[in-house]
Amino acid sequence: MAATGSASRVRVALVDDDSGLITLVERRLQALRWEREVLTYAPGPDQLTALRLNALVINPALSGIDYIERVAVAMPALAIVVVAGPSSVAERVHGLRAGADDWVTKPCHPEELVARLQAVLRRRRVATVAAGEETITAGELTVRGDRFDAYAGDEPAGLSRKEYELLRHLAAADGRVLEREQIYQRVWGYTMVRGDRSVDVFVRKLRTKLERISPGWRYVHTHFGIGYRFAPEPIEVEPPPPGPQGEERQARDGGQPPQAPGESLSEPGSARHAVA
Repeated sequence: MAATGSASRVRVALVDDDSGLITLVERRLQALRWEREVLTYAPGPDQLTALRLNALVINPALSGIDYIERVAVAMPALAIVVVAGPSSVAERVHGLRAGADDWVTKPCHPEELVARLQAVLRRRRVATVAAGEETITAGELTVRGDRFDAYAGDEPAGLSRKEYELLRHLAAADGRVLEREQIYQRVWGYTMVRGDRSVDVFVRKLRTKLERISPGWRYVHTHFGIGYRFAPEPIEVEPPPPGPQGEERQARDGGQPPQAPGESLSEPGSARHAVA
């Protein structure tokens, strides 16, 4: 049952059927005067929204990783900490890529779980303050910190929290290349493990969403073997050459203009980076 308190207190939902751990965590949260809701099932995003939560602690055995991704997209401001039994590296990476802010493995001490939850909330508060202070306009996009999303006109990209933070950090770099390790440290808050492809996965997701609402522009450029750069550039379509040759090529393409060239490998006016 949820504790009562002022509207300014932290609200946490605990979704797990481990009554022993939940009881101990509840005692710690009560000492912090945090409000809490204990559930033994995974509620829909609408129900979570109605609870006006700051954080969700969830056992994916009750929900699945796909549920975490749906919640992360629907509630980008929500901090999500996974607490689960022994799992593989692939499972943990999947959960973090899906939108979880941290992953705690059972058996765990309730004090550590609460400390990790507090750390996640601190990081999010810092990011929220920084994000809320700026609106970035680039190409056809308006990146709004108050909504954690990007817009082309009135159409939202529908970014998850991690996708939004990735876009904000890239855009704030003012055209500079950010290395993958830098991006991971700033967005995830940890040192990147060798072989982790989370940055590349999230860049692909971000590109897909930006291209959907602004198909005539390219925003995120790859510097192979290094990282990524944000620079809005209109996609220039090369017109067919005049005469029969151009007509023949246009007919071969079904009357459609040729596709835009591939990703940028270097910054304008600089030497091209070697492909790793």
